[in-house]
Amino acid sequence: MKRLIIRQFSSSSSSSRNFKRVFSRSSVAATADENAAAAVLSKMPRFDYTPPPYDGPRTEEILRKRIEFLSPSLFHFYKKPLNIVDGKKQYLFDEDGRRYLDAFGGIATVCCGHCHPDVIEAIINQTKRLQHSTVVYLNNAIADFAEALASKLPGESQGVVFFTNSGTEANELAMMIARLYTDCHDIVSLRNAYHGNAAGTMGATAQCNWKFNVVQTGVHHALNPDQYRGVFGSDGEKYAKDVEEIIDFGTSGRVAGFISEAIQGVGGILELAPGYLPCVYKTIRKAGGLCIADEVQAGFARTGSHFWGFEAHGVVPDIVTMAKGIGNGMPLGAVVTTPEIAQVLTSRCYFNTFGGNPVSTAAGHAVLKVLEKEKLQENALIVGSYLKDQLKALQGKHEIIGDVRGRGMMLGVELVTDRLEKTPAKTEILRVMELMKDMGVLVGKGGFYGNVFRITPPLCFSKEDSDFFVDVIDIALSKL
Repeated sequence: MKRLIIRQFSSSSSSSRNFKRVFSRSSVAATADENAAAAVLSKMPRFDYTPPPYDGPRTEEILRKRIEFLSPSLFHFYKKPLNIVDGKKQYLFDEDGRRYLDAFGGIATVCCGHCHPDVIEAIINQTKRLQHSTVVYLNNAIADFAEALASKLPGESQGVVFFTNSGTEANELAMMIARLYTDCHDIVSLRNAYHGNAAGTMGATAQCNWKFNVVQTGVHHALNPDQYRGVFGSDGEKYAKDVEEIIDFGTSGRVAGFISEAIQGVGGILELAPGYLPCVYKTIRKAGGLCIADEVQAGFARTGSHFWGFEAHGVVPDIVTMAKGIGNGMPLGAVVTTPEIAQVLTSRCYFNTFGGNPVSTAAGHAVLKVLEKEKLQENALIVGSYLKDQLKALQGKHEIIGDVRGRGMMLGVELVTDRLEKTPAKTEILRVMELMKDMGVLVGKGGFYGNVFRITPPLCFSKEDSDFFVDVIDIALSKL
């Protein structure tokens, strides 16, 4: 039975009719659950691509080397980790050629789809001519991309770009810029936030799961405007009062800045309560601070309704940070701010050897073109809204679903064992993830308690993919 099911989603071109005929031979021994799972597998959307045969190291050998030679801090999903060897659009393939629907997108990173031909072509063409030179020399790739990227920022944010290699680096730099520009050290961030794992960004991160016992100074963590678990529900203005009190009672009355995501990614796909950011931005600026929007996960059309997450809240930041979707998987991040604010970096030598690498920036420029050409922001809105409605309907069927939230292709499903008490279903979500993987769907998890599905697929995700995803999670939840 298990072998027959695996064979179905190993071949991307297998027809559901053929599968059902093979499956019926073992129907006598099949359980009701197995029949249900097989029916779902037969609905995996057809996909006209077959990966080349893989003849590299197998899972066991890779895992052995990983344990022996890589840091023990690295972790993996699933009891038997997947060896992913191929990817195309919204699908991934393991060492046996089994196809999986990728609903995680490399942690909200793959926006155009795996191995998009336009992005790959840009990378190859640039690599053939020049792989690296550093920014002490002129190169058109970094200049052209900076121009295109700056044009995507609204209002006063549209300005100059400093390229980095990651979101952590971008946030670290943004906080330093705010401190230099205001000549003040205090930063306000939100509880439950995640902004990176370097010295400064770990201070701004506000979850003990991601913080080591090292010196972290000058950051105040405000009450999180959490619409699901927060004390004020969806009343953003009430949460914003806490920022005023932090400034009045925890600082000199002046601050360097405020940093937040519009939708907390690692925090469990939590969209900040309406009205919160406008109030807080006003308070921060009154105290002399700069407003930093962390768009590492919510940016680059992922929310669908807007290109940037902060736009849904009607605010214009002073500094915007980004990574992940900016390069569709290439190591690339950026800080965008006004020329006036950026001027503070000229008082000393500030340099990044690989920031603005011609290959990475060529890829980033290609990503912007693909997003526009293929109307992926529009698709994120249409398909993401469709998927969210389906998940909301599923919430009425499964008591374990406590909340469905987010927008576009950045959705969260929080599992609880008791809806009234909102008790986190920490063990149950692991079981569901295993079952979903066995049926051909990969999804992420997050939240402080690790009980939230993070649904952040490539933006080329289709309604057919959404139907399949919902069928799979429905069956998996039914097995609990």
